[in-house]
Amino acid sequence: MLPWTKDLPRWLPTGGGLIDEDWSVRHRLLYRLLAASIGALSIYGALSGQFATANVATWLLPLVLLCIVAAATLPGRRLPSVLVSLGFTLACAAFVAMAHNQTEAHFSFFIAVGALALYRDWAPFGVFLMATTIQHAIFGTSHFGPMYGHGSSGIHPLVWAFVHGGAVLFAATFQIVQWRLAEAEEERAQANLDESRAQLTVAFEKTPVPMAMLSPDGRVLRTNTAYRTWLRLPDELPLDFRIRDLPIEAVDAAEPCMLDQLVAQNSTSTQMRQYRRTDTDEIMWVEVHGTKLHDCKGRLRLIFVHCLDVTESRRHQEELQEQLRRDGLTGLLSRAAFEHDLVGLTAGEEPISILYLDIDRFKSINDGSGHAVGDELLRAFATRLASTVPADTLVTRLGGDEFVVALAGPVTTGVQVGQALLASCAQPLELDGRTLQVSVSAGLAVVQDLSRADQTVLDADTAMYVAKRAGGNRLQIFSDDMRVAVRERLTAETRLRDALSGELNETLPVWFQPIVAADTGRIIGAEALVRLRTPQDDLLSPFHFIPAAEETGMIVALGEHVLREAVRRLDLWNDHFEYISVNVSPRQLAEPDFVPMLANVLSSHPSLDASRLVIEITETALLSTSIDVRERLLTIKSLGVRIALDDFGTGYSSLTWLQSVPADVVKLDRSFVAGLSADPRKTSIIQAVLWLARSLGMTAIAEGVEDQADWDALRELGCPSCQGYLFGKPTPPAEFATALHASLQAAR
Repeated sequence: MLPWTKDLPRWLPTGGGLIDEDWSVRHRLLYRLLAASIGALSIYGALSGQFATANVATWLLPLVLLCIVAAATLPGRRLPSVLVSLGFTLACAAFVAMAHNQTEAHFSFFIAVGALALYRDWAPFGVFLMATTIQHAIFGTSHFGPMYGHGSSGIHPLVWAFVHGGAVLFAATFQIVQWRLAEAEEERAQANLDESRAQLTVAFEKTPVPMAMLSPDGRVLRTNTAYRTWLRLPDELPLDFRIRDLPIEAVDAAEPCMLDQLVAQNSTSTQMRQYRRTDTDEIMWVEVHGTKLHDCKGRLRLIFVHCLDVTESRRHQEELQEQLRRDGLTGLLSRAAFEHDLVGLTAGEEPISILYLDIDRFKSINDGSGHAVGDELLRAFATRLASTVPADTLVTRLGGDEFVVALAGPVTTGVQVGQALLASCAQPLELDGRTLQVSVSAGLAVVQDLSRADQTVLDADTAMYVAKRAGGNRLQIFSDDMRVAVRERLTAETRLRDALSGELNETLPVWFQPIVAADTGRIIGAEALVRLRTPQDDLLSPFHFIPAAEETGMIVALGEHVLREAVRRLDLWNDHFEYISVNVSPRQLAEPDFVPMLANVLSSHPSLDASRLVIEITETALLSTSIDVRERLLTIKSLGVRIALDDFGTGYSSLTWLQSVPADVVKLDRSFVAGLSADPRKTSIIQAVLWLARSLGMTAIAEGVEDQADWDALRELGCPSCQGYLFGKPTPPAEFATALHASLQAAR
């Protein structure tokens, strides 16, 4: 073997590389072309009269027809292609015979060999060359003259047959080169395709995201490991496995088919679906991302989907949303959720009853027992509340100890539920082994118009405030008159806030009312009473702004101002009278900084005898504060300041406080003084209190003395001091100083 022949196979095409679909297309083309050539030859022979002179064509054409029929019906690839090759050889031979062996007729062999190169297979290609050579040899031997066109061909006809066969082969050289180049390009393309498929397989199979390829008719073409693991599918799926065979079903049967939506939507789409696993009955949320792939003609070939199981994140999101809808402490509706649901509730035809509830004395419980007990109380109260109201009732905690209940129904329904809540709260609450008795104040308002829902909540709040001011533990129905009271309260709050931000001696002047010795009427002391000057230069009594100061906490700053001004005046007036008394509210007394502030005020007047300052504490303050009252008052007395028990006799435990509180002065309430001269029962009461005060080392002051007969009666009972309009109203410092001077002159 010659050396160059070793590389020959590498330069020649291999053949047989067409896929079945491409080979079938080319095969149909060639045998149909062969059939067309038979038709053309038949027409040519009939029109030219060549069938009579070239009788060889009459038996060649039937053979060609037989080859066509066999090529179209026989299975496989090799034999049908060989039959087509033989058919083309016979057809070319018939044409040459019908053309009387003219040289131009031989061109058909060159055309046929190029056409047979479409098979890209050596069998039909080689058979045609061999058949062509044999045909030339046979016909050249018997008809060498007409066949080759010269007499020398008769000496060596086989040589000329091979020459003609070689010429045909040479004519097909470029088809062979193109054939080989195409194979090389296909090999490179196949290599690239194999690499891409390998990469796709790795990316597809190894990714942890469940993925699948679906046909437009719902067949599952391919799945990755994550997809099969996720749905617990076998590694090998049946060829006809479809989406409907997956072990999941849509929770909402009315929901459109997922595949239909993927087909109908754009090339890329995302769907959120809720499914039920048919094998475990679990509910899961799946985010399906679909991408459609089309062929060159725009036809949908497959849909590539990857599925994200978002069940856990969905549940977490729902939990977060539920947390946002719930109050963190009590588990009731949050304010935002209540406002949202209230809109839906008011959309109905029935009126909506809104109850606003507040726990009475909650601050005292919270401060006295600790915030942990306060939180436990709120939780227990919320549970009691939720179990008492009807179903479909909105219950929320707005903040602190304020709760709101909203339910469909007229005012009668609201009253029934409100009374039921009051009765339920009458039962003690169990808090970690202890029982606690609480009561609530409730306000009721009714709304029909959606646009007034927020205002109705405020109306119910107003009614609740009225119920609390009336003593608590009651239900109050809102009326328009209450709105006026609230407006006045807000006005008072605004006035007081503005006054505290101004020049205090101008906006909040402190006046003084004289306290006199009962036997002589001489001024021995004074009570400091604050007034509020409006921008219109009107002076308002404490009745108009002290409640607002108590509720807002501004009483602390206001009380400090009054205390400082009283001490300053006491030091200024020196020893002209004995003392000045100053009222201290429960809010002030409970402030941790009250005693240090009082000590600071006294230290700024070092020459002043601290016993000349009297702090007045009401019995209400003693009841409502959560601090240790006795300890706080003893601390105040350690500064030298005296303590007065104001409005004595109006509470249910006055005698108890008289015994337990380290007071120096008892102020008899005006309700016992007014009409004293004409009421023997009042005389007996005051006589008893005076005796008790003296026995405990205290002095007494009778308040509200406005009648001369009452003063005379007090003197007869031995009351040491009196205060009231009979001796003088509260006046500005200058006027009080004048009255004090006149009193001193009269005493001399």
